[in-house]
Amino acid sequence: MKYKKRITDKEIEMKLEASGALLIRGPKSCGKTESAKQFANSILNVDQNEQVSLLMDISPQQLLVGKTPRLIDEWQEQPKIWNYVRHEVDNRSKPSQFILTGSSNPVESIKMHSGAGRFTIVNMRTMSWIELGFSTGKISMNDLFKSPEKKIDIIDKQLDLEFIIEKIITGGFPTLLGKKLSHIIHLNQTYIDLLTEVDMSRVSHVKRNPIKVGKLLKSIARNTATIVNTKTLESDIQKKENTSISTPTIDEYLDALKRLMIIEEQPAWNTHIRSSASLRKTPKLHFTDVSLSVATLKGDSETLFNDIKFTGFLFESLVIHELRVYAQANNAKVYHYRDSYGLEIDAIVEKYNGDWMAFEIKLGIGQIEEAAKNLNIFASRIDNTKVKPPKSLNIITGTGMSFTRKDGINVISIASFGP
Repeated sequence: MKYKKRITDKEIEMKLEASGALLIRGPKSCGKTESAKQFANSILNVDQNEQVSLLMDISPQQLLVGKTPRLIDEWQEQPKIWNYVRHEVDNRSKPSQFILTGSSNPVESIKMHSGAGRFTIVNMRTMSWIELGFSTGKISMNDLFKSPEKKIDIIDKQLDLEFIIEKIITGGFPTLLGKKLSHIIHLNQTYIDLLTEVDMSRVSHVKRNPIKVGKLLKSIARNTATIVNTKTLESDIQKKENTSISTPTIDEYLDALKRLMIIEEQPAWNTHIRSSASLRKTPKLHFTDVSLSVATLKGDSETLFNDIKFTGFLFESLVIHELRVYAQANNAKVYHYRDSYGLEIDAIVEKYNGDWMAFEIKLGIGQIEEAAKNLNIFASRIDNTKVKPPKSLNIITGTGMSFTRKDGINVISIASFGP
């Protein structure tokens, strides 16, 4: 199948030219290896080559011999190779020598020296809507940062709820491109089964209880795009699954899921506000791809049509994924806001220079007025003597068109959005 270009390709090229070794990390099957192959001139498959374990004990440097850049795929299966690459980069003193790809991070007990000055890192996620061809990208995050005064007046083909639900179920794994929805549902559920039965134990080097892992995943899925902590999950599992899982066990499982890059936290935004309200610091929790939430709960189109409120949370999680991909391309990160008065803003995208934008995320156009009210209240609470004013206030919708309201707030269809 022809390679489908990714937004991270430019970042890979730039960082590879700037350093001796590049680490590409992301969840299993998100497309890391295929992207790396576009830049590599030789490949070592650590998890497939039976000679690797033997050579690691006898002559590990032999594994690094090959045309450069040399791709070392699934390097974490032999974590010690990190230090050999580091030394080899020092010896060669040239850029673009190695690309390492991996779908999990090693346990902290494995000693690895810092790759500072030698390694650069690219975080890769599943495919975004613009990469999949579902978005025109006429409204870009880059323009929202650079030209916030520019009014939006775009009429793209409007989406219906059926299309959005199908894409929530499908997700963005490149291996699923072109497959029937029924096959995609089965394959995504198989992804979760392998995660619970194999990957969780493999990444921890400890046998994990697949039943308990599955129940935790269901709890995370039910609480997608909400503010949760260990106690919340523990209570939810007890109530909904009639099962008891201890707090330390949940913490261990969450750590393993983060190292597998299956779940991602959306941290709270640390800012300055005018009021006496205090900021909440608990992160939101998302699966790395929203389709895994659906697969975990064995959901389908009928399930999501019958529970539109939950589908709204899934849509929020989908949009957060899009924002993360586009923010990374703009040297920015994605946060959320909640204060002690109960005001919540779904996403804050902030660049390293302090420029920022706020986003409310609504599945349908019927919630736009409420979202705009929230954004205006929120903007009035920010202390602009200590924090830059927002570049823009925005509402991302599923089923509506894109335009700028009279109050200056942008309404953006997900089908028009891009980096």
